[in-house]
Amino acid sequence: MAVREIFAGMPWWVKWVAVPVIAIVVFGGLIASVIGFVIGLLFNVLVFVILVGGLVFVVRKFMSSSSSRGDW
Repeated sequence: MAVREIFAGMPWWVKWVAVPVIAIVVFGGLIASVIGFVIGLLFNVLVFVILVGGLVFVVRKFMSSSSSRGDW
């Protein structure tokens, strides 16, 4: 018995409303955890990229200003 056969005699709202709502209720915590993890990971990657970019900018700025003075 395939899934298509099970839903063949059901009204449209069972397939397109009730089943997704039940899936969200059952797996909602898992879905929220995965989405939260992905968003947190992306945020941490963004912070890392900003910090490394800032460090590279500061080091280049310092190296160019110090080399133009001839102190090194």
